Amino acid sequence: MKEFKNIKASDLFIKALENEGVEYIFGVPGEENLDLLESLRTSKIKLILTRHEQGAGFMAATYGRLTGKVGVCLATLGPGATNLVTAAAYAQLGAMPMLMITGQKPIKQSKQGRFQIVDVVNMMQPITKFAKQIVNATTIPSLVREAFRLAEEERPGAVHLELPEDIAAEYAESSHLFTVNNARRPDADKKALKQAVEMIRNAKHPLLLVGAGANRKRIVNALKGFVEKTGIPFFNTQMGKGVIGGYHHLYLGTAALSSGDYLHCAIDQSDLVINAGHDVVEKPPFFMEHGGKHVIHINFNSAEVDDVYFPQLELIGDIATSFIHLTDKLEAIPTHDFKYFMRVREHVQANMHEGTDDPRFPMIPQRLVADVRKVMPEDGIIALDNGVYKIWFARNYQTPEPNTVLLDNALATMGAGLPSGMMAAMLYPKRRVMAICGDGGFMMNSQEMETAIRLKLNLVVLVLRDDSYGMIRWKQAGNGFADWGLEFGNPNFVAYAKSYGAHGHRVEATEDFVALLESCYNEKGVHLIEVPVDYSENKRVLIDELAEKICLI
Repeated sequence: MKEFKNIKASDLFIKALENEGVEYIFGVPGEENLDLLESLRTSKIKLILTRHEQGAGFMAATYGRLTGKVGVCLATLGPGATNLVTAAAYAQLGAMPMLMITGQKPIKQSKQGRFQIVDVVNMMQPITKFAKQIVNATTIPSLVREAFRLAEEERPGAVHLELPEDIAAEYAESSHLFTVNNARRPDADKKALKQAVEMIRNAKHPLLLVGAGANRKRIVNALKGFVEKTGIPFFNTQMGKGVIGGYHHLYLGTAALSSGDYLHCAIDQSDLVINAGHDVVEKPPFFMEHGGKHVIHINFNSAEVDDVYFPQLELIGDIATSFIHLTDKLEAIPTHDFKYFMRVREHVQANMHEGTDDPRFPMIPQRLVADVRKVMPEDGIIALDNGVYKIWFARNYQTPEPNTVLLDNALATMGAGLPSGMMAAMLYPKRRVMAICGDGGFMMNSQEMETAIRLKLNLVVLVLRDDSYGMIRWKQAGNGFADWGLEFGNPNFVAYAKSYGAHGHRVEATEDFVALLESCYNEKGVHLIEVPVDYSENKRVLIDELAEKICLI
Protein backbone atom coordinates (compact mmCIF):
# COMPACT_ATOMS: atom_id res chain seq x y z
CA MET A 1 0.00 0.00 0.00
CA LYS A 2 1.63 3.21 -1.21
CA GLU A 3 1.31 6.25 1.08
CA PHE A 4 1.63 9.95 0.26
CA LYS A 5 2.28 12.96 2.49
CA ASN A 6 1.23 16.52 1.67
CA ILE A 7 0.28 15.72 -1.94
CA LYS A 8 -1.76 17.94 -4.24
CA ALA A 9 -5.25 16.56 -4.92
CA SER A 10 -4.87 16.60 -8.69
CA ASP A 11 -1.56 14.72 -8.40
CA LEU A 12 -3.22 12.21 -6.08
CA PHE A 13 -6.06 11.73 -8.56
CA ILE A 14 -3.63 10.91 -11.37
CA LYS A 15 -1.68 8.57 -9.06
CA ALA A 16 -4.94 6.76 -8.29
CA LEU A 17 -5.67 6.40 -12.02
CA GLU A 18 -2.16 5.08 -12.64
CA ASN A 19 -2.73 2.61 -9.80
CA GLU A 20 -5.75 1.30 -11.73
CA GLY A 21 -3.64 0.76 -14.85
CA VAL A 22 -5.17 3.58 -16.92
CA GLU A 23 -3.42 4.00 -20.29
CA TYR A 24 -5.39 6.85 -21.88
CA ILE A 25 -7.67 9.72 -20.97
CA PHE A 26 -9.87 10.93 -23.83
CA GLY A 27 -11.32 14.38 -23.62
CA VAL A 28 -11.67 18.11 -24.01
CA PRO A 29 -10.27 19.86 -20.91
CA GLY A 30 -11.52 23.22 -19.70
CA GLU A 31 -10.54 25.93 -17.24
CA GLU A 32 -11.77 23.91 -14.27
CA ASN A 33 -9.52 20.95 -15.25
CA LEU A 34 -6.26 22.86 -15.45
CA ASP A 35 -4.76 21.49 -12.21
CA LEU A 36 -5.62 17.95 -13.30
CA LEU A 37 -4.21 18.65 -16.77
CA GLU A 38 -0.94 19.84 -15.25
CA SER A 39 -0.72 16.70 -13.12
CA LEU A 40 -1.42 14.59 -16.19
CA ARG A 41 1.40 16.31 -18.10
CA THR A 42 4.09 14.38 -16.19
CA SER A 43 2.16 11.10 -16.00
CA LYS A 44 2.67 7.99 -18.11
CA ILE A 45 -1.05 8.18 -18.93
CA LYS A 46 -1.55 9.57 -22.44
CA LEU A 47 -4.01 12.38 -23.09
CA ILE A 48 -6.01 11.85 -26.29
CA LEU A 49 -7.41 15.28 -27.14
CA THR A 50 -10.64 14.99 -29.13
CA ARG A 51 -12.70 17.62 -30.94
CA HIS A 52 -15.91 16.99 -29.00
CA GLU A 53 -16.68 15.44 -25.63
CA GLN A 54 -19.09 12.97 -27.25
CA GLY A 55 -16.25 11.58 -29.38
CA ALA A 56 -14.12 11.24 -26.23
CA GLY A 57 -16.91 9.37 -24.46
CA PHE A 58 -17.51 6.99 -27.34
CA MET A 59 -13.79 6.23 -27.57
CA ALA A 60 -13.55 5.60 -23.81
CA ALA A 61 -16.61 3.33 -23.86
CA THR A 62 -15.24 1.34 -26.81
CA TYR A 63 -11.91 0.96 -24.99
CA GLY A 64 -13.89 -0.57 -22.13
CA ARG A 65 -15.80 -2.84 -24.48
CA LEU A 66 -12.70 -4.17 -26.24
CA THR A 67 -10.40 -4.53 -23.21
CA GLY A 68 -12.75 -5.15 -20.30
CA LYS A 69 -10.91 -2.38 -18.45
CA VAL A 70 -12.34 1.03 -17.59
CA GLY A 71 -12.05 3.65 -20.33
CA VAL A 72 -11.58 7.16 -18.97
CA CYS A 73 -12.81 10.45 -20.45
CA LEU A 74 -12.53 14.05 -19.30
CA ALA A 75 -14.68 17.15 -19.69
CA THR A 76 -15.10 20.49 -18.00
CA LEU A 77 -18.23 21.65 -16.19
CA GLY A 78 -21.55 22.76 -17.73
CA PRO A 79 -21.61 22.27 -21.51
CA GLY A 80 -18.58 19.98 -21.44
CA ALA A 81 -20.32 17.68 -18.97
CA THR A 82 -23.67 17.77 -20.75
CA ASN A 83 -21.91 16.74 -23.97
CA LEU A 84 -20.96 13.47 -22.22
CA VAL A 85 -24.56 12.50 -21.46
CA THR A 86 -25.13 10.49 -24.67
CA ALA A 87 -21.82 8.66 -24.22
CA ALA A 88 -22.75 7.90 -20.60
CA ALA A 89 -26.02 6.31 -21.70
CA TYR A 90 -24.19 4.48 -24.51
CA ALA A 91 -21.78 2.88 -22.03
CA GLN A 92 -24.42 2.23 -19.38
CA LEU A 93 -26.95 0.53 -21.63
CA GLY A 94 -24.24 -1.24 -23.64
CA ALA A 95 -22.48 -2.58 -20.49
CA MET A 96 -19.15 -0.91 -21.27
CA PRO A 97 -16.95 0.09 -18.29
CA MET A 98 -16.24 3.82 -18.44
CA LEU A 99 -15.28 6.58 -16.00
CA MET A 100 -16.20 10.20 -16.72
CA ILE A 101 -14.25 12.94 -14.92
CA THR A 102 -15.74 16.42 -14.99
CA GLY A 103 -14.69 19.72 -13.46
CA GLN A 104 -16.75 22.18 -11.46
CA LYS A 105 -16.49 25.72 -10.09
CA PRO A 106 -14.99 26.06 -6.60
CA ILE A 107 -17.44 24.69 -4.04
CA LYS A 108 -16.02 26.36 -0.92
CA GLN A 109 -15.95 29.91 -2.24
CA SER A 110 -16.63 31.29 -5.73
CA LYS A 111 -17.07 34.79 -7.13
CA GLN A 112 -18.74 33.69 -10.38
CA GLY A 113 -22.29 33.16 -9.14
CA ARG A 114 -24.13 30.48 -11.11
CA PHE A 115 -22.11 30.93 -14.31
CA GLN A 116 -22.01 27.62 -16.25
CA ILE A 117 -23.12 25.67 -13.18
CA VAL A 118 -25.28 22.60 -13.76
CA ASP A 119 -25.86 19.96 -11.10
CA VAL A 120 -23.84 17.42 -13.04
CA VAL A 121 -23.80 14.73 -10.35
CA ASN A 122 -27.60 14.61 -10.12
CA MET A 123 -27.79 14.76 -13.91
CA MET A 124 -25.51 11.72 -14.22
CA GLN A 125 -27.02 9.55 -11.49
CA PRO A 126 -29.92 8.08 -13.53
CA ILE A 127 -27.60 7.02 -16.38
CA THR A 128 -24.61 5.72 -14.40
CA LYS A 129 -23.86 3.11 -11.78
CA PHE A 130 -22.17 5.68 -9.54
CA ALA A 131 -21.87 9.48 -9.56
CA LYS A 132 -20.09 11.46 -6.85
CA GLN A 133 -18.65 14.90 -6.21
CA ILE A 134 -15.23 14.91 -4.53
CA VAL A 135 -15.29 17.30 -1.57
CA ASN A 136 -12.06 16.32 0.19
CA ALA A 137 -8.68 15.48 -1.34
CA THR A 138 -8.05 12.67 1.15
CA THR A 139 -11.03 10.68 -0.19
CA ILE A 140 -9.78 10.60 -3.78
CA PRO A 141 -8.10 7.15 -3.73
CA SER A 142 -11.11 5.42 -2.16
CA LEU A 143 -13.59 7.10 -4.52
CA VAL A 144 -11.48 6.23 -7.57
CA ARG A 145 -11.15 2.60 -6.43
CA GLU A 146 -14.91 2.37 -5.80
CA ALA A 147 -15.69 3.92 -9.19
CA PHE A 148 -13.45 1.43 -11.00
CA ARG A 149 -14.83 -1.51 -9.01
CA LEU A 150 -18.41 -0.64 -9.91
CA ALA A 151 -17.65 0.19 -13.54
CA GLU A 152 -16.03 -3.22 -14.15
CA GLU A 153 -18.34 -5.31 -11.96
CA GLU A 154 -21.00 -7.21 -13.86
CA ARG A 155 -23.10 -5.77 -15.33
CA PRO A 156 -20.40 -3.18 -16.39
CA GLY A 157 -21.31 0.43 -17.10
CA ALA A 158 -20.60 4.12 -16.68
CA VAL A 159 -19.46 5.91 -13.52
CA HIS A 160 -18.79 9.59 -12.86
CA LEU A 161 -16.54 11.64 -10.57
CA GLU A 162 -16.71 15.42 -10.33
CA LEU A 163 -13.51 17.17 -9.24
CA PRO A 164 -14.18 20.84 -8.36
CA GLU A 165 -11.51 23.39 -9.17
CA ASP A 166 -10.67 24.31 -5.56
CA ILE A 167 -10.54 20.67 -4.41
CA ALA A 168 -8.14 19.82 -7.26
CA ALA A 169 -5.77 22.54 -6.04
CA GLU A 170 -5.80 21.66 -2.34
CA TYR A 171 -3.38 19.35 -0.56
CA ALA A 172 -4.00 16.13 1.33
CA GLU A 173 -1.88 15.89 4.44
CA SER A 174 -1.83 12.11 4.25
CA SER A 175 -3.35 9.56 1.90
CA HIS A 176 -2.70 6.15 0.41
CA LEU A 177 -3.62 4.11 -2.64
CA PHE A 178 -5.71 0.96 -2.45
CA THR A 179 -4.78 -2.48 -3.69
CA VAL A 180 -6.63 -3.43 -6.88
CA ASN A 181 -8.22 -6.83 -6.33
CA ASN A 182 -9.81 -9.08 -8.94
CA ALA A 183 -12.86 -10.54 -7.21
CA ARG A 184 -13.97 -14.06 -8.07
CA ARG A 185 -17.56 -14.43 -9.18
CA PRO A 186 -19.74 -17.02 -7.43
CA ASP A 187 -20.97 -20.28 -8.94
CA ALA A 188 -24.64 -20.79 -9.70
CA ASP A 189 -26.77 -22.71 -7.20
CA LYS A 190 -26.29 -26.50 -7.46
CA LYS A 191 -30.02 -27.23 -7.32
CA ALA A 192 -30.64 -24.74 -10.11
CA LEU A 193 -27.90 -26.38 -12.19
CA LYS A 194 -29.50 -29.79 -11.67
CA GLN A 195 -32.90 -28.41 -12.70
CA ALA A 196 -31.36 -26.80 -15.81
CA VAL A 197 -29.87 -30.15 -16.85
CA GLU A 198 -33.29 -31.81 -16.52
CA MET A 199 -35.01 -29.05 -18.51
CA ILE A 200 -32.47 -29.41 -21.34
CA ARG A 201 -32.79 -33.19 -21.35
CA ASN A 202 -36.59 -33.07 -21.40
CA ALA A 203 -36.86 -30.45 -24.14
CA LYS A 204 -37.47 -31.55 -27.70
CA HIS A 205 -36.35 -28.43 -29.61
CA PRO A 206 -33.89 -26.49 -27.41
CA LEU A 207 -31.98 -23.48 -28.75
CA LEU A 208 -29.03 -21.55 -27.33
CA LEU A 209 -29.28 -17.75 -27.40
CA VAL A 210 -25.98 -15.85 -27.15
CA GLY A 211 -26.29 -12.25 -25.96
CA ALA A 212 -23.93 -9.35 -25.37
CA GLY A 213 -23.14 -10.42 -21.80
CA ALA A 214 -21.55 -13.61 -23.13
CA ASN A 215 -18.92 -11.63 -25.03
CA ARG A 216 -16.14 -12.34 -22.53
CA LYS A 217 -12.98 -14.40 -23.16
CA ARG A 218 -13.70 -17.26 -20.73
CA ILE A 219 -17.32 -17.49 -21.80
CA VAL A 220 -16.45 -17.87 -25.49
CA ASN A 221 -14.56 -21.12 -24.88
CA ALA A 222 -17.17 -22.42 -22.42
CA LEU A 223 -20.00 -21.88 -24.93
CA LYS A 224 -18.05 -23.54 -27.72
CA GLY A 225 -17.53 -26.59 -25.51
CA PHE A 226 -21.24 -26.70 -24.63
CA VAL A 227 -22.33 -26.54 -28.27
CA GLU A 228 -19.82 -29.13 -29.45
CA LYS A 229 -20.79 -31.66 -26.76
CA THR A 230 -24.57 -31.22 -26.81
CA GLY A 231 -25.09 -30.45 -30.50
CA ILE A 232 -27.66 -27.78 -29.60
CA PRO A 233 -28.02 -25.14 -32.37
CA PHE A 234 -27.51 -21.51 -31.45
CA PHE A 235 -28.29 -17.98 -32.57
CA ASN A 236 -27.20 -14.60 -31.28
CA THR A 237 -28.42 -11.10 -30.72
CA GLN A 238 -26.76 -8.26 -32.58
CA MET A 239 -24.41 -7.52 -29.67
CA GLY A 240 -23.67 -11.21 -29.16
CA LYS A 241 -22.51 -11.55 -32.75
CA GLY A 242 -19.25 -13.46 -33.16
CA VAL A 243 -19.07 -14.96 -29.65
CA ILE A 244 -19.26 -18.37 -31.32
CA GLY A 245 -18.02 -18.15 -34.90
CA GLY A 246 -20.61 -17.45 -37.56
CA TYR A 247 -19.32 -20.24 -39.82
CA HIS A 248 -20.20 -22.95 -37.29
CA HIS A 249 -22.45 -25.68 -38.71
CA LEU A 250 -24.92 -25.24 -35.81
CA TYR A 251 -25.16 -21.46 -36.17
CA LEU A 252 -28.65 -20.36 -37.24
CA GLY A 253 -28.02 -16.63 -37.58
CA THR A 254 -28.40 -13.23 -35.96
CA ALA A 255 -31.70 -12.01 -34.56
CA ALA A 256 -31.44 -8.60 -36.18
CA LEU A 257 -35.13 -7.82 -35.75
CA SER A 258 -37.70 -8.55 -33.04
CA SER A 259 -39.84 -10.50 -35.52
CA GLY A 260 -40.44 -10.96 -39.22
CA ASP A 261 -37.12 -12.56 -40.20
CA TYR A 262 -36.27 -16.08 -41.37
CA LEU A 263 -34.48 -16.92 -38.12
CA HIS A 264 -37.64 -16.31 -36.12
CA CYS A 265 -39.26 -19.34 -37.70
CA ALA A 266 -36.76 -21.43 -35.71
CA ILE A 267 -37.13 -19.36 -32.54
CA ASP A 268 -40.90 -19.73 -32.69
CA GLN A 269 -40.58 -23.51 -33.09
CA SER A 270 -38.28 -23.98 -30.06
CA ASP A 271 -39.69 -25.18 -26.75
CA LEU A 272 -36.69 -24.14 -24.64
CA VAL A 273 -34.34 -21.19 -25.02
CA ILE A 274 -31.06 -21.37 -23.08
CA ASN A 275 -30.27 -17.69 -22.71
CA ALA A 276 -26.57 -16.90 -22.27
CA GLY A 277 -25.89 -13.31 -21.33
CA HIS A 278 -28.90 -11.54 -22.83
CA ASP A 279 -31.10 -9.06 -21.04
CA VAL A 280 -34.01 -6.86 -22.03
CA VAL A 281 -31.89 -3.71 -22.48
CA GLU A 282 -31.15 -5.04 -25.97
CA LYS A 283 -34.23 -5.31 -28.14
CA PRO A 284 -35.56 -8.80 -27.35
CA PRO A 285 -35.14 -11.39 -30.12
CA PHE A 286 -38.31 -13.16 -29.03
CA PHE A 287 -41.35 -12.42 -26.91
CA MET A 288 -42.29 -14.84 -24.16
CA GLU A 289 -45.93 -15.75 -23.68
CA HIS A 290 -47.61 -17.50 -20.77
CA GLY A 291 -47.92 -21.17 -21.66
CA GLY A 292 -45.29 -20.84 -24.40
CA LYS A 293 -41.64 -21.81 -24.59
CA HIS A 294 -39.55 -22.09 -21.43
CA VAL A 295 -36.42 -20.02 -20.85
CA ILE A 296 -33.33 -20.70 -18.74
CA HIS A 297 -31.67 -17.38 -17.84
CA ILE A 298 -27.88 -17.84 -17.45
CA ASN A 299 -26.22 -14.62 -16.44
CA PHE A 300 -24.16 -12.79 -13.86
CA ASN A 301 -27.28 -11.09 -12.54
CA SER A 302 -30.90 -12.10 -12.12
CA ALA A 303 -33.37 -11.36 -14.88
CA GLU A 304 -35.16 -8.06 -15.04
CA VAL A 305 -38.73 -9.28 -15.29
CA ASP A 306 -40.61 -7.80 -18.21
CA ASP A 307 -43.95 -8.41 -19.92
CA VAL A 308 -42.07 -10.26 -22.67
CA TYR A 309 -39.32 -11.86 -20.55
CA PHE A 310 -40.00 -13.91 -17.40
CA PRO A 311 -37.67 -16.94 -17.37
CA GLN A 312 -38.78 -20.10 -15.55
CA LEU A 313 -35.27 -20.83 -14.25
CA GLU A 314 -32.24 -18.66 -13.51
CA LEU A 315 -28.60 -19.68 -13.14
CA ILE A 316 -27.01 -16.68 -11.46
CA GLY A 317 -23.23 -16.59 -11.24
CA ASP A 318 -20.25 -16.66 -13.55
CA ILE A 319 -21.60 -17.50 -17.01
CA ALA A 320 -18.51 -19.44 -18.09
CA THR A 321 -18.53 -21.58 -14.96
CA SER A 322 -22.27 -22.28 -15.33
CA PHE A 323 -21.75 -23.58 -18.87
CA ILE A 324 -18.72 -25.63 -17.85
CA HIS A 325 -20.88 -27.35 -15.21
CA LEU A 326 -23.71 -27.91 -17.71
CA THR A 327 -21.30 -29.34 -20.27
CA ASP A 328 -19.88 -31.76 -17.69
CA LYS A 329 -23.37 -33.07 -16.90
CA LEU A 330 -24.81 -33.19 -20.43
CA GLU A 331 -24.26 -35.02 -23.68
CA ALA A 332 -26.01 -35.21 -27.03
CA ILE A 333 -29.63 -36.11 -26.21
CA PRO A 334 -31.16 -38.66 -28.66
CA THR A 335 -34.67 -37.22 -28.19
CA HIS A 336 -33.63 -33.73 -29.29
CA ASP A 337 -34.97 -32.93 -32.74
CA PHE A 338 -33.14 -30.23 -34.74
CA LYS A 339 -34.23 -31.15 -38.28
CA TYR A 340 -36.55 -28.16 -38.61
CA PHE A 341 -33.83 -25.80 -37.32
CA MET A 342 -31.40 -27.10 -39.92
CA ARG A 343 -33.93 -26.52 -42.71
CA VAL A 344 -34.39 -22.96 -41.53
CA ARG A 345 -30.60 -22.59 -41.44
CA GLU A 346 -30.38 -23.60 -45.09
CA HIS A 347 -32.89 -20.93 -46.05
CA VAL A 348 -31.14 -18.32 -43.88
CA GLN A 349 -27.81 -19.11 -45.56
CA ALA A 350 -29.36 -18.98 -49.02
CA ASN A 351 -31.03 -15.66 -48.25
CA MET A 352 -27.72 -14.22 -47.00
CA HIS A 353 -26.11 -14.98 -50.38
CA GLU A 354 -28.83 -13.37 -52.48
CA GLY A 355 -27.66 -10.15 -54.11
CA THR A 356 -24.02 -10.59 -53.14
CA ASP A 357 -22.93 -10.31 -56.79
CA ASP A 358 -25.59 -7.80 -57.87
CA PRO A 359 -23.89 -5.25 -60.19
CA ARG A 360 -26.40 -2.44 -59.66
CA PHE A 361 -25.11 1.01 -58.82
CA PRO A 362 -25.66 2.66 -56.37
CA MET A 363 -24.74 -0.45 -54.45
CA ILE A 364 -27.42 -2.51 -52.76
CA PRO A 365 -26.77 -3.47 -49.10
CA GLN A 366 -26.30 -7.20 -49.79
CA ARG A 367 -23.45 -6.53 -52.22
CA LEU A 368 -21.93 -3.95 -49.88
CA VAL A 369 -21.85 -6.40 -46.96
CA ALA A 370 -20.43 -9.22 -49.10
CA ASP A 371 -17.67 -7.03 -50.55
CA VAL A 372 -16.64 -5.72 -47.13
CA ARG A 373 -16.45 -9.31 -45.89
CA LYS A 374 -14.16 -10.18 -48.83
CA VAL A 375 -11.50 -7.64 -47.85
CA MET A 376 -11.67 -8.06 -44.08
CA PRO A 377 -9.58 -10.88 -42.57
CA GLU A 378 -11.08 -12.96 -39.77
CA ASP A 379 -9.61 -10.64 -37.12
CA GLY A 380 -10.59 -7.47 -39.02
CA ILE A 381 -12.90 -5.13 -37.09
CA ILE A 382 -15.88 -3.22 -38.41
CA ALA A 383 -17.42 -0.47 -36.24
CA LEU A 384 -20.99 0.31 -37.23
CA ASP A 385 -22.85 3.54 -36.67
CA ASN A 386 -26.66 3.35 -36.50
CA GLY A 387 -28.91 3.11 -39.53
CA VAL A 388 -30.71 0.49 -41.57
CA TYR A 389 -27.34 -0.76 -42.91
CA LYS A 390 -26.61 -1.94 -39.35
CA ILE A 391 -29.40 -4.50 -39.71
CA TRP A 392 -27.97 -5.71 -43.03
CA PHE A 393 -24.52 -6.17 -41.48
CA ALA A 394 -25.99 -7.81 -38.37
CA ARG A 395 -27.88 -10.33 -40.52
CA ASN A 396 -25.49 -10.99 -43.41
CA TYR A 397 -21.94 -10.32 -42.23
CA GLN A 398 -20.33 -13.62 -41.22
CA THR A 399 -18.36 -13.09 -38.02
CA PRO A 400 -15.82 -15.77 -37.07
CA GLU A 401 -14.28 -14.03 -34.04
CA PRO A 402 -15.64 -12.14 -31.00
CA ASN A 403 -15.56 -8.35 -30.89
CA THR A 404 -14.93 -7.97 -34.60
CA VAL A 405 -18.33 -6.37 -35.21
CA LEU A 406 -18.82 -3.35 -32.97
CA LEU A 407 -22.41 -2.21 -33.03
CA ASP A 408 -24.81 -0.71 -30.53
CA ASN A 409 -28.23 -2.27 -30.13
CA ALA A 410 -28.86 -0.95 -26.61
CA LEU A 411 -28.93 2.86 -26.83
CA ALA A 412 -28.59 2.57 -30.64
CA THR A 413 -27.20 6.07 -30.92
CA MET A 414 -25.98 7.73 -34.08
CA GLY A 415 -22.53 9.30 -34.13
CA ALA A 416 -20.62 6.47 -32.42
CA GLY A 417 -19.29 4.64 -35.49
CA LEU A 418 -16.28 6.82 -36.28
CA PRO A 419 -14.99 7.19 -32.67
CA SER A 420 -15.49 3.45 -32.07
CA GLY A 421 -13.51 2.61 -35.19
CA MET A 422 -10.77 5.03 -34.13
CA MET A 423 -10.46 3.32 -30.76
CA ALA A 424 -10.20 -0.10 -32.37
CA ALA A 425 -7.53 1.20 -34.73
CA MET A 426 -5.58 2.62 -31.77
CA LEU A 427 -5.69 -0.65 -29.84
CA TYR A 428 -4.97 -2.92 -32.81
CA PRO A 429 -2.74 -1.01 -35.25
CA LYS A 430 -1.79 -4.16 -37.18
CA ARG A 431 -5.37 -5.27 -37.86
CA ARG A 432 -7.69 -3.98 -40.56
CA VAL A 433 -10.30 -1.67 -39.03
CA MET A 434 -13.25 -0.07 -40.78
CA ALA A 435 -15.79 2.46 -39.50
CA ILE A 436 -19.10 2.16 -41.38
CA CYS A 437 -21.41 5.16 -41.09
CA GLY A 438 -24.44 6.58 -42.77
CA ASP A 439 -24.11 10.14 -44.04
CA GLY A 440 -26.36 11.32 -41.17
CA GLY A 441 -24.45 9.59 -38.38
CA PHE A 442 -21.03 10.42 -39.83
CA MET A 443 -21.71 14.15 -39.82
CA MET A 444 -22.63 14.04 -36.13
CA ASN A 445 -18.99 13.43 -35.15
CA SER A 446 -17.12 13.91 -38.42
CA GLN A 447 -14.82 16.44 -36.75
CA GLU A 448 -12.99 13.49 -35.18
CA MET A 449 -11.39 12.89 -38.57
CA GLU A 450 -8.82 15.45 -37.44
CA THR A 451 -8.18 13.41 -34.29
CA ALA A 452 -7.70 10.26 -36.38
CA ILE A 453 -5.17 12.06 -38.59
CA ARG A 454 -3.33 13.49 -35.59
CA LEU A 455 -3.10 10.02 -34.03
CA LYS A 456 -1.71 8.63 -37.31
CA LEU A 457 -4.28 5.85 -37.38
CA ASN A 458 -4.74 3.26 -40.10
CA LEU A 459 -8.48 3.42 -40.67
CA VAL A 460 -10.95 3.12 -43.52
CA VAL A 461 -14.18 5.10 -43.07
CA LEU A 462 -17.13 4.18 -45.27
CA VAL A 463 -19.75 6.91 -45.59
CA LEU A 464 -22.90 5.33 -47.01
CA ARG A 465 -24.69 8.10 -48.83
CA ASP A 466 -28.43 8.33 -49.43
CA ASP A 467 -28.90 12.02 -48.51
CA SER A 468 -31.48 11.26 -45.83
CA TYR A 469 -32.13 9.71 -42.44
CA GLY A 470 -32.73 6.42 -44.20
CA MET A 471 -33.76 4.22 -41.27
CA ILE A 472 -36.52 6.62 -40.21
CA ARG A 473 -37.55 7.12 -43.82
CA TRP A 474 -37.92 3.34 -44.18
CA LYS A 475 -40.03 3.18 -41.01
CA GLN A 476 -42.05 6.16 -42.23
CA ALA A 477 -42.92 4.31 -45.43
CA GLY A 478 -43.64 1.11 -43.52
CA ASN A 479 -46.19 2.95 -41.38
CA GLY A 480 -47.95 4.29 -44.45
CA PHE A 481 -46.91 7.91 -43.95
CA ALA A 482 -45.94 10.31 -46.71
CA ASP A 483 -42.24 10.53 -47.64
CA TRP A 484 -41.53 13.89 -46.00
CA GLY A 485 -39.10 15.74 -43.75
CA LEU A 486 -36.09 13.41 -43.71
CA GLU A 487 -33.89 14.46 -46.65
CA PHE A 488 -30.83 16.72 -46.38
CA GLY A 489 -27.81 17.93 -48.32
CA ASN A 490 -24.23 16.72 -47.89
CA PRO A 491 -20.77 18.17 -48.39
CA ASN A 492 -18.39 16.93 -51.02
CA PHE A 493 -17.10 14.06 -48.88
CA VAL A 494 -13.91 13.57 -50.90
CA ALA A 495 -12.94 17.22 -50.50
CA TYR A 496 -14.09 17.14 -46.87
CA ALA A 497 -11.73 14.24 -46.09
CA LYS A 498 -8.84 15.91 -47.88
CA SER A 499 -9.37 19.12 -45.93
CA TYR A 500 -8.41 17.19 -42.78
CA GLY A 501 -5.40 15.61 -44.46
CA ALA A 502 -7.12 12.26 -45.03
CA HIS A 503 -7.43 10.43 -48.34
CA GLY A 504 -10.81 10.88 -50.01
CA HIS A 505 -12.44 8.50 -52.51
CA ARG A 506 -15.83 8.08 -54.16
CA VAL A 507 -17.12 4.76 -55.51
CA GLU A 508 -18.23 5.29 -59.11
CA ALA A 509 -18.99 1.68 -60.04
CA THR A 510 -19.89 -1.36 -57.93
CA GLU A 511 -17.24 -3.56 -59.50
CA ASP A 512 -14.50 -1.12 -58.40
CA PHE A 513 -15.32 -1.27 -54.68
CA VAL A 514 -13.23 -4.27 -53.55
CA ALA A 515 -10.12 -3.11 -55.40
CA LEU A 516 -10.51 0.38 -53.88
CA LEU A 517 -10.74 -1.07 -50.36
CA GLU A 518 -7.63 -3.20 -50.92
CA SER A 519 -5.65 -0.21 -52.18
CA CYS A 520 -6.68 1.87 -49.14
CA TYR A 521 -5.47 -0.78 -46.71
CA ASN A 522 -2.25 -1.27 -48.65
CA GLU A 523 -1.54 2.46 -48.59
CA LYS A 524 -2.39 2.79 -44.85
CA GLY A 525 -3.41 6.05 -43.20
CA VAL A 526 -6.96 7.43 -42.87
CA HIS A 527 -9.16 6.89 -45.93
CA LEU A 528 -12.74 8.07 -46.36
CA ILE A 529 -14.78 6.35 -49.05
CA GLU A 530 -18.12 7.78 -50.14
CA VAL A 531 -20.42 4.92 -51.15
CA PRO A 532 -23.77 5.74 -52.77
CA VAL A 533 -26.30 3.15 -51.54
CA ASP A 534 -29.64 2.02 -52.92
CA TYR A 535 -31.92 1.06 -50.03
CA SER A 536 -34.82 -0.12 -52.18
CA GLU A 537 -33.92 -3.65 -51.03
CA ASN A 538 -34.86 -2.86 -47.42
CA LYS A 539 -38.17 -4.63 -47.80
CA ARG A 540 -36.19 -7.87 -48.05
CA VAL A 541 -35.02 -7.46 -44.46
CA LEU A 542 -38.54 -8.45 -43.42
CA ILE A 543 -40.18 -11.80 -43.87
CA ASP A 544 -41.54 -12.64 -47.33
CA GLU A 545 -43.96 -15.23 -48.67
CA LEU A 546 -41.23 -17.87 -48.95
CA ALA A 547 -40.26 -17.40 -45.32
CA GLU A 548 -43.90 -17.69 -44.29
CA LYS A 549 -44.05 -21.04 -46.07
CA ILE A 550 -40.84 -22.14 -44.33
CA CYS A 551 -42.38 -21.35 -40.94
CA LEU A 552 -45.32 -23.61 -41.76
CA ILE A 553 -43.10 -26.61 -42.61
